[in-house]
This record gives sequence, C-alpha cells and structure tokens, in this order.
Amino acid sequence: MTMIAVVFVLCYALIALEHPIKINKSATALIAAGVMWTLYSFASPLGVEAVIHQLTEKLAETAAIVFFLIGAMTIVEVTDSHGGFEVITSRIKATKLSSLLWIIGFISFYLSSILDNMTTTIVMVALMKRLLKDHKQRLFFAGIIVIAANAGGAWSPIGDVTTTMLWIGGQITTLNIMKTTWIASVINAMVPLAIASFMVKGNIVPPDKAEKDAVATTQFEKNLMFFMGMGCLIFVPVFKAITHLPPYLGILLSLGVLWLVGEFLHRNKPEEDFDHLRLTKALKRIDMASVVFFIGILLAVATLSANGMLPALSQWLDARLGNQTLIVIIIGLVSAIVDNIPLVAASMGMYPLSQFPPDSFIWEFMAYCAGTGGSILIIGSAAGVAAMGLEKIEFFWYARRIGPLAFAGYFAGVAAYLVQYNLLH
Repeated sequence: MTMIAVVFVLCYALIALEHPIKINKSATALIAAGVMWTLYSFASPLGVEAVIHQLTEKLAETAAIVFFLIGAMTIVEVTDSHGGFEVITSRIKATKLSSLLWIIGFISFYLSSILDNMTTTIVMVALMKRLLKDHKQRLFFAGIIVIAANAGGAWSPIGDVTTTMLWIGGQITTLNIMKTTWIASVINAMVPLAIASFMVKGNIVPPDKAEKDAVATTQFEKNLMFFMGMGCLIFVPVFKAITHLPPYLGILLSLGVLWLVGEFLHRNKPEEDFDHLRLTKALKRIDMASVVFFIGILLAVATLSANGMLPALSQWLDARLGNQTLIVIIIGLVSAIVDNIPLVAASMGMYPLSQFPPDSFIWEFMAYCAGTGGSILIIGSAAGVAAMGLEKIEFFWYARRIGPLAFAGYFAGVAAYLVQYNLLH
C-alpha cells in the first residue's frame, strides 16, 4: 500500500511540473491510474475479483463526471460558435479591468449556485475569451472564476458535488445550508476579489474585431442559441431534483435537444454556410486532452479511496485532534491536494446521523470547507481542472498567483462562519 502512495505523490509532482519537464499531465494521470490500480490488485487481501468490482464502481463515478464535462463543454462550444456569448459581452460596459473583475466574480458566484461550479467555470472561461485579448489577463481572471465558482457552489445544495452529497445523504437541509453558509461563502469570494482588484491595472483590451465577428449568424440565432444553451445547463439541476437521476443524464438529454434545435435552425441553408456551426464540429473542438486528464486523475484518486487510505486519514485526524473545527478545516485544506468527494464520503461514514443529526455544526462547516478548500490548488477542484485544461494554466503559476488569494479567502470565510455560528448558538 505504501507503494501506491509513493506512485501518487510522484505522479502528482510530475503533473505539477508539467511545463518545466514538458510531459503532458494527461499522460502522467493515465499512468498513475493504471499503475496504482495494478499495485492495489496485487496488494489487496480481498483478491482480484473484489478489486475489479471496486474499479467498476469507481469507473461509473468517473464516467458520470466525464460525460457531464463533455456535454457541458460541447453546449458551451455550440453557444460560442453561434456568437451567443455576445448577448452578455455586449451588455458589459466596464472599461477597467478591476471593474470587470468584480462583475465576473459576481456572475460566477451566483451562477454556480444555480448550475454548479464546474459548468459555471466552463461557461465563464469561454466568456472571457470574448472579452479579453491578452492571454495572461485571461489566466488571472480564470483563477478568480475558479475561486468565485467554488465559493458560490458551497452554499447551494446543487452548486457543488460535496454539498449535494451531504444534501442527498440527509446531513443538511436546503434552506438551512443556504442560510448558514452564504455569508462565509460571500466572504470567501470577496476577499480574493478585493485583493485582486489592486493587482490588475489598466483598461480592457477586447479581442480583434475580425476574430470576434468571424461567425456570420443573425441576432435571432445568437439569442436563440444563447438562451437555449443556458437553458439546457440550468435544466440539469432541475432534472436531477425532479427525477433524482444523475446529472450526466440531464446534460446528455439537453445536448440532444440543442443538437436538434441547431439542425432545424440551419436546415435550409447551404451546407458550406453552416457546416462550422454543426454540433459535430463543436465535438471536435472541445479539449479532449482535458477530458482524458480528468479520467486519469479521478481514477488515480479513487484508488486511495478504494484501498482505505482516505478513510484512514479521516480516522487518524479524528483520533489525533479530536477537535471537530480543526478536523473540518484540515479536510478542506487536504481537498486542495486530493479529491474532496472521497474525503467527504469518508467523513459521512465516520460521523453517524444518530450522533450528529441533520444540520449539525460539522455538516454545515464541512459543506463550506470541502467546497472551497479545493480552490487553493488548481487540481484541487473540478472547476480548477476544467479551467486548467481550457486555458492551459500551469500548476505553479496558479499556486503562486491565485493560491494565496484562495488561501486568504478560505480562512476569512472560516472565521466568518465560526463567528456567525457562535453568535447564533
């Protein structure tokens, strides 16, 4: 089992050093997943059949996220190819970068509470490509989007996977989690925004006009595909709430509807005029390297959950510290390194509802910490990994430029939640 941890740490380091060593992180993640599961099959006392059963379960969880990611990225790409994001960009009148930063942060925060943090990040990063020409500026804005989207997702039952897990598991209730973690989440987003607004100087330089107007679509088509695209994404949490079926099924249904609408919209045009607007072309334009990275890193982390390392970590923290506040803060920080989903799942198993009833301190605080702690490192959250793939963000660049802002926001939110809890209890 020690070898599995060594392989994970080594591959994690290679992913972090992707740009200096010039080895694509997707290759490293796939190797990590393959080697870690192979070592686990050799070392597991349960036998190969039991390991295959665990792998199948983890693959299903990974596939659900990957299908969702592919669907969301394709919907955003189709909307963008029709010039749909001009519906928003034409209404943003900010001229200074600092003003734009607050607008984007505000939209990301509240949009992620309706959609989810990963979908919001994909949408907002695509939007930034329509607003800013300079790639370095877009990188910085993408980092802020990740922080704001994770903060916005933490206080909503449908905004973040871990909050949704706690909601479905009966650990939290809808109105209570929104009421108790909203202030902490707002502060988590506002502190980095306030600091960052002093770091960005100058006016907005939009992309070249020829680059923006390369797509010849009517205003009706832009409006239709924008509202259809956003409607398809907003439909997903509604679909999940009504049917209780997994979100990826909702996004695939939405994608099918959008595809059908696109075919009807352009069916009377000459082939060469709308070939670039087809959904099949959008599927070719999405960043499949990022999707492959997702598969590798999620399966690699799943090994740590399957072999009991993450549950053991939670139990060790409980035995050594015994202080719920410290334990949950540390779980949030650890979620910047490993996936917060298995960490929260392990914690849900450690603290039974009979002893810690719904809306207890530990569940509320965990929803905040696990939802926002992943912002500290670029591969600590699904939103971060999506942004990393879409804008080619370097691990160490993010750790140096965005990580300290996320760290400050995280602990400011922690302080706000603890003060609020003590005042109300």
